[in-house]
Amino acid sequence: MKKVLLLTSLAFLLVWCPAVAQQGRVEYAIVIHGGAGNILKESMPAPIEKMYRDSLEKALRIGDSILRNGGSSLDAVEACIRMLEDCPLFNAGKGAVFNAEGKNELDASIMNGNNHMAGSVAGITTVRHPISAARAVMEKSPHVMLTGKGAEQFAADQSLELVDPSWFFTQQRWDDYLKVRAHADSIAAAGEHGTVGCVALDKYGNLAAGTSTGGMLMKKYGRVGDSPIIGAGTYADNESCAVSATGHGEYFIRNVVAYDISALMKYKGMTLQEAASFVINRKLKEQGGMGGVICLDRNGNLAMPFNTAGMFRGWLKSEGGNLEQGVEMFR
Repeated sequence: MKKVLLLTSLAFLLVWCPAVAQQGRVEYAIVIHGGAGNILKESMPAPIEKMYRDSLEKALRIGDSILRNGGSSLDAVEACIRMLEDCPLFNAGKGAVFNAEGKNELDASIMNGNNHMAGSVAGITTVRHPISAARAVMEKSPHVMLTGKGAEQFAADQSLELVDPSWFFTQQRWDDYLKVRAHADSIAAAGEHGTVGCVALDKYGNLAAGTSTGGMLMKKYGRVGDSPIIGAGTYADNESCAVSATGHGEYFIRNVVAYDISALMKYKGMTLQEAASFVINRKLKEQGGMGGVICLDRNGNLAMPFNTAGMFRGWLKSEGGNLEQGVEMFR
């Protein structure tokens, strides 16, 4: 009888305490991206490449510290993206591209795979960390998306850090804007697109996803891309996967890319890699949509397909007590 009770207790612990390390089991994992586009090794000086690698590795270390110590996937996603928002190398937060009026307009979203709660902001200009504003919308309002002045007022009400719009200015992005404006005042001339994102799986089996961006260079008329749209640029569901997208947002919106990957897994039985590759390298590419996604499923499998020349990306996974990690930029 005692032996039966002992075995029953052990089984209970393995089922109900996912934080307990098991041989061969993924304890936690995190994947990040810093945009997809015309990223070519031959055109990137070695010092610049090192700056990107160092920044991506720093974000991974932040996420690892949170997840390793029992933090939630939501906390890891927000913290990683906050760091990338403060890095001028990426098109999010400080370093965001300029719109047609020479202003920085920021978008972000976040989603909890455990309960499908989500929040997003769009077209904001004074919130230092848009991803934190998105999380506040999710957790402290009855809404999913807030935009413009309303989103900024909400952020102020929540005591989030506000900055003067000039805080987001970087000379490189301004020079890019002036160059494009001088040649053609059109979206077609805006060149590559970029954004930052993160997906994470914590020790408790919960997935989360987040995305933050400055949008498209030279965007007009209050344009909003896929990044703040749940199901297009961001999606998380514990029963399938977490996804963050980067690329030409109009195509990602039309194809509801992030949700489509999840749906193919849930309803057609595809693996994560099969679903993500089908959407990015076949469905999207056939329409002329360029970009990529980072994805993570509930078992810790990851996928990072893209149909552009390159994509800034990094991953970290703890499995059976071993840590696997990497950073890549090119094909």
